Amino acid sequence: MNMQTAVVPEQLRQKILDHLTYAQGKDISHASIYDWRMAVSLSLRDMIVDPWFNATRQIYEKHGKRVYYLSMEFLIGRLIEDAVTNLGVGDALDAILADYNVKLNDVIENEPDAALGNGGLGRLAACFLESMSTLGCPAYGYGIRYDFGLFAQRFEGGRQVEMPEDWLMHPNPWEFVRPESQYTIPFKGYVSVENGKSVWHASEAVLARAYDMPIIGWNAEWANTLRLWGALPTKLLDLDRFNSGDYTAAAAPEALARTLSRVLYPEDTTENGKELRLKQEFFLTSAALQDIIRRFLSEFDDLALLPEKVAIQMNDTHPALAGPELIRLLVDEHDMAWETAKDIATRCLSYTNHTLLPEALERWSTWLLGRVLPRHMQIIERIDAEHKKESGRPDTVGIVMNDEVRMGELAFIMAHRVNGVSALHTDLMRETVFADLNKLHPNRIVNETNGVTPRRWLKYTNPSLSNVITDVVGSGWEADLDKLADLAPLAGNTGLQKRVMASKQENKERLAEWVKGHMGIEIDPAAMFDVQVKRIHEYKRQHLNLFETIYRWNEIRKNPTAGWTPRVKFFGGKAAPGYFMAKQIIRLINDVAEVINNDPVTKDFLKVVYPPNYNVSMAEKLIPAADLSEQISTSGKEASGTGNMKFTMNGALTIGTLDGANVEIREHVGAENFFLFGMTAQEAGECARTPDHARNAIGKSQALRDVLQIIAEGTFNRAEPGRYYDIVDNIWNHDPFLVASDFEDYLAAQADVDAAYRDRSRWAEMAILNIASSGFFSSDRTIRGYMADVWDAKSLL
Repeated sequence: MNMQTAVVPEQLRQKILDHLTYAQGKDISHASIYDWRMAVSLSLRDMIVDPWFNATRQIYEKHGKRVYYLSMEFLIGRLIEDAVTNLGVGDALDAILADYNVKLNDVIENEPDAALGNGGLGRLAACFLESMSTLGCPAYGYGIRYDFGLFAQRFEGGRQVEMPEDWLMHPNPWEFVRPESQYTIPFKGYVSVENGKSVWHASEAVLARAYDMPIIGWNAEWANTLRLWGALPTKLLDLDRFNSGDYTAAAAPEALARTLSRVLYPEDTTENGKELRLKQEFFLTSAALQDIIRRFLSEFDDLALLPEKVAIQMNDTHPALAGPELIRLLVDEHDMAWETAKDIATRCLSYTNHTLLPEALERWSTWLLGRVLPRHMQIIERIDAEHKKESGRPDTVGIVMNDEVRMGELAFIMAHRVNGVSALHTDLMRETVFADLNKLHPNRIVNETNGVTPRRWLKYTNPSLSNVITDVVGSGWEADLDKLADLAPLAGNTGLQKRVMASKQENKERLAEWVKGHMGIEIDPAAMFDVQVKRIHEYKRQHLNLFETIYRWNEIRKNPTAGWTPRVKFFGGKAAPGYFMAKQIIRLINDVAEVINNDPVTKDFLKVVYPPNYNVSMAEKLIPAADLSEQISTSGKEASGTGNMKFTMNGALTIGTLDGANVEIREHVGAENFFLFGMTAQEAGECARTPDHARNAIGKSQALRDVLQIIAEGTFNRAEPGRYYDIVDNIWNHDPFLVASDFEDYLAAQADVDAAYRDRSRWAEMAILNIASSGFFSSDRTIRGYMADVWDAKSLL
């Protein structure tokens, strides 16, 4: 069924009016924009239910192998956008609402972003779910239904302030509550041996309740399910304790449950924070695995068939407890022999690694894990001991080392496939973080370069460019992004260049209007829009970009008539609440913006814009309007990146290092259409091991010395001159991410960017070639790779 031709506008109109009346209890004359949004959402959901049910029936009828994607994050954004795009009802909906003086865009803007993720990891999971539905891959996503998600960011005096993200302040029209699907999740207690069998006597427990959201694919031919778990107490209230006056103890079960699904990534610098985070990860993992086994047994009698019918993907180390938990369920709950259970678990499980940073590969103290999950500590120790005996591994390799449980090693050893997310990252995994395990299991690591869904990140987000593409290459590119290659032979065509750049200008004007309205900053849409949006982290090097901004500002002040290319520097992103240096970088960006944006000498040539609370919806405004994409992480540190792909797809040129998927982007778009700078991963590693590498680099760069001096003098913070001594000291004496060593090369690349931007025809040609070369970076291609190389799953379309 092709929904784009099947939509009957009058039926859709009647659905909306019925929901407005019977769900919202409003008539047309009294309906608020919220009421219209809920009525539209429920109407779209109605249209998704039939393909959702049909897909489920087909899976049961054909006994298809199901994929289960376990992730702590699903940054799905506004689901109206996916529904409107993949149902093909945008024009009809726009016309219907206009009859009631309601704008579709206002309805969409009224929907809060679902606060279910932080950054690239969660948005990748969302793209993967949409692609699995588009491809007809039978799949479930499993996550947590966070009450407040990560946090909402605002700036006070330039500093990041974290507030609760209240996305569930109003009912979520996309979810179906499943009270019949709930499972007991145990914690703590002790393990005894009874009749030769280990028995876990938990002293705490919560219930995991399922909330389902259908995820529709392109043209509504298939829909899969995102199942989120909310925590409930096993006992609402201890009435005896309450009546005796011990109100706190009486409410303890409810407090534990509410805490578990309250926030994403609770602050874990305290022991209580660590315990909560570990409990969250087990809560997700255990609920998902109990649900998987329950569903499997509704179809099949023999659990030995599990690997033939079930593929379980661990997205990062957060669900790494899936190995020991699946063994526990099979052995303790279903009386399976240990060896059989471990073999089944390994054949079902696979693991995606997203980082080479040692601090990002989770480790739990044996004391904490043994106290919170005593049975799992036993299982992990046995897995580790057996692996040591079977593999003959060196003593430096293991899961339990130095009183810590290493979750990366646990996930690797319990998975039959381990994948990196870009070609470079996968090679570095084999050579660095998992070098010893790779030698022991040489065929286990495979590469699946990340991708993004073109339906959301091009078709919906950039309609003006999408229309140009359809006019040139024809329809169907949304599900076959390789068709964009047909643009390449026409990249030098003046007519196409004008149309593509007119689309870009339209997006820039829209963004400039938004910035003025939301931030009160006037920016020139004719200036180059230079954008760096991602999590704030030293390895992503927002401070490298900022140092170049300060250098540029200082040079313009010295010689304002030198023919500068006007730029607007956009920053966006959040820092982890406990990450001091990242939060200092945020404050410095805001202080620099305050000075530069109010400088009468430079205002026509340079502005700095940092909108607070970067999220999916803000990305949809920034990415189509970007001229230049900043992908400047230290080589060897970024696993892949997906923002880099979205920018390329939307015709932004990249200034970047040979890091993550930048390598593959450069290969596809051509070296001449990519602004490369910086050391390779190997060179960066050698540099980092060189004593005094930072001081040596600063000594060779008058430009960087000037920038650091300007900061140290308190130019951007006169009331508190020493505010940024820690940033200056870090660069001079530590600089772990090699900002100083790459600075001069970065300046040179930025000069090349300025020169290229002044040649408008050449810039347009480069932009078109970037768009034409982005077909490889569709998440459809990525999911096909997982289906073939990792899951052994087949499309049922």
